[in-house]
Amino acid sequence: MPETTCPACNKKLTSLSGYNQHLMKTTNPASCDLYIHSWQFHANLPTQVPQDEDQDMDIGDVSDPDHLLPEFKGDFFGMYAEDKLEWPVELDDEGAMGDALTDEEDLGEDGANDEWEPPLVPSACNPHEEDEDNDIWDQHTPDVQDPHYRLNGSGTNNVYAPFTSKLDWDMAQWAKLRGPSSTAFSVLISIEGIVIANEAFDVYYHDIIECITALFWDPNFADFLKFAPEHHYADEDETVHLYHKMNTGKWWWNTQKCLDCKHPGVMIIPVIILSDKTQVTLFHNKMAYPVYMTIGNIPKEIHQKPSHHTHVLLTYLPTTHLEHITNKASRHHMLTNLYHACVGHVLAPLATVGDGAVHRCHPLFACFAGDYPEQVLVTGVKTTQCTSCDVPSDELGLTASAANYQLQNLNAVLDALSVLDEGGLAFICACMEAGIKPIVHPYWESLPFIKIFKSITPNILHQLYQGLGITTLSHLSGTEHSQICCFLLGIIIDIRLPNNMSSSRLLHAVCGLLDFLYLAQYPCHSSETLTLLDEALDIFHDNKEIFVDLSICNSFNLPKLHFTLHYTHMINKYIQWRLSEMSFCCSQTMTKHPSIKAVTLDRIVNEYGATYFCESLTRYIAKATLPVNTAITFRQLEDQAGDVYLLFQALPVFHRVKWVSVDVCGLSDPLVTVDSVHACPGHSWPFALDSVSPQFDTAFIKDGTGYQIRQVHIMISIPPQALSTLFPPTFHPPKHLAYVEWFTAFQAPNHNHGLHKVSHVIKNGEQLASIIPISNIHCSAHLIPHFSTNAPHEWSSANVLDKCQAFFVNPYLDRHSFVTLH
Repeated sequence: MPETTCPACNKKLTSLSGYNQHLMKTTNPASCDLYIHSWQFHANLPTQVPQDEDQDMDIGDVSDPDHLLPEFKGDFFGMYAEDKLEWPVELDDEGAMGDALTDEEDLGEDGANDEWEPPLVPSACNPHEEDEDNDIWDQHTPDVQDPHYRLNGSGTNNVYAPFTSKLDWDMAQWAKLRGPSSTAFSVLISIEGIVIANEAFDVYYHDIIECITALFWDPNFADFLKFAPEHHYADEDETVHLYHKMNTGKWWWNTQKCLDCKHPGVMIIPVIILSDKTQVTLFHNKMAYPVYMTIGNIPKEIHQKPSHHTHVLLTYLPTTHLEHITNKASRHHMLTNLYHACVGHVLAPLATVGDGAVHRCHPLFACFAGDYPEQVLVTGVKTTQCTSCDVPSDELGLTASAANYQLQNLNAVLDALSVLDEGGLAFICACMEAGIKPIVHPYWESLPFIKIFKSITPNILHQLYQGLGITTLSHLSGTEHSQICCFLLGIIIDIRLPNNMSSSRLLHAVCGLLDFLYLAQYPCHSSETLTLLDEALDIFHDNKEIFVDLSICNSFNLPKLHFTLHYTHMINKYIQWRLSEMSFCCSQTMTKHPSIKAVTLDRIVNEYGATYFCESLTRYIAKATLPVNTAITFRQLEDQAGDVYLLFQALPVFHRVKWVSVDVCGLSDPLVTVDSVHACPGHSWPFALDSVSPQFDTAFIKDGTGYQIRQVHIMISIPPQALSTLFPPTFHPPKHLAYVEWFTAFQAPNHNHGLHKVSHVIKNGEQLASIIPISNIHCSAHLIPHFSTNAPHEWSSANVLDKCQAFFVNPYLDRHSFVTLH
């Protein structure tokens, strides 16, 4: 048989079969191109199936041109030197964002036109009625060119008949044409893969349209879905905007307005993409790269609970490091292009599904949530740069008024991406000038109504807790970071700085950052709280140089710190991100039965520390017998209390009052304890090594004029048989009472750290105490002892409230305490 020469690499082969094997196995780029072009040419010809199954397949014996593996090659996926990819020192300011979507900057200060109102959605109360007019997709004739239709393989015009789906057709084609060889197996595992640098990668994913449909049609969410944008206000004059759910943000309102101009009456389904590369093993560095999705029509109260399964695993991305590519710059850019090729393949249906001609629901890419490295990967900006604006890297630590920046110009970026067809060098230069990396078709390039640089949402855990917290700690959860924030300020209140430096700037900086952290996690924001958010950030910036003076850091050019300047804009634009659980709706509960059925009055005084329990209880009973709004002096009340006789010698005692979450959305969620106050004495067992210290918690008490700090010593209930004797018929006593000791009222907060200082109230050498209804207890309170320069060694958690003379009220114990004090 005459020799055959490969026209691509000039290699001489002894047979046509060897020539076929050479093209299938070669790594020569020119030979690979010839092989792929042979596929494309012969795919248009009638397929000739060999009669002999053992016969080698010729080059042209491959059908289904739609199933060609996407391959990326050229200057952007090949080898090139790092010096050709150097970034300019300064980037051009391209001005405002593109005009693909009219944003609030183009519509005035409030970002909306009063003449436009969102359309009414038919049957919005229940979108799941079995009515063809309420279906999320209109009934229509299937399009055989639709990839989702071909994938399902349904209908009478199935191009893969008699096979039911494209996958079955691919498997049958492989089994018929390739046979059980190693090369055939390589072709099999590369089905639906991505080819980068002659290497195929598997991408496992769900159809995003099916994921959206599954969430939208879930009957558990039917009563809670949001279908149209809304404006909420805190006042009757509609001047103070409220932002809480995603449909109250400006993005949904402005996008709905643009869509109504083209397709009146359509409904938006905001698609939210989340990703986080995760290390799955402690050894060998095994990684997983999951990408999740959800929809903004579901309220955040449901999103916050993993048990509702509102986040769907969309795809697993390849975790390869492309170690066979030795050039570092080339490898990094190929990894970026691999990421966008995979995600673009998964999100491709979003580019055409909302055309208005067939579908009345428009699934639109709304926002992306991820860590900073993933934000850089998505937007294509250089590391150490902001993912939303063009601020220079050496100005990241400046305030909003001092930094010189504009939001990234999306039009300029899209223009740079369109230069791809003009050649590699021109494309690289255009991308460098636009301030992005040379990415071949980023996945958001063809998505409608996309503004990727405005779609990056705040991330409390990665940006604030981990990005601006104690950075020397690693592998900490969000809960552990939150616990550190509770006590951080109390630790440094009386700290001594080197060289007798004043701690004022340090305290101001820490307070400003903590205030910003807690304000950013409000479940509902208004125009006023957003102003407080900016003010807290300004306090930090005004005092941050103390960290440089203490040699803690050299500069503040941190992208995560700079991104806090965008929080206000992002909150009123997209309010639906991964907020921490921060529900203030809770109800006070007591156990059905007392902790101890009968505790004598002597034990109440001695073991519970309620020194003046009997005197306080008689004063409470005497005051209850007076007519409402009767003015009486303390001496007169003492005289009337002397006539009260207690008809019991023991009382039922409760050791805890707690607050449980309220199911405000009617989701039938189990109740969760969000706060509690304990009042129980210490005890020990005969054979136990350790004894249990007494615990008498402090709490915020509502006294009619505001909140005060009190220490709860005992919680009781008066026996029913004694109620009619002690109280008049017109008075209905509460079921549970508490004995509390007083602390001084709140005064002006400290000018350095902003905390309120309190101390015990002593009158005539005695601790002032009283009996109050347990319903007056608002929530628990945390007091930080005023240690001064030295902390006495004899102080402990069991006796510090008795031995310490002054305390600071900690507003950062939890978000409930923060709101109460602010």
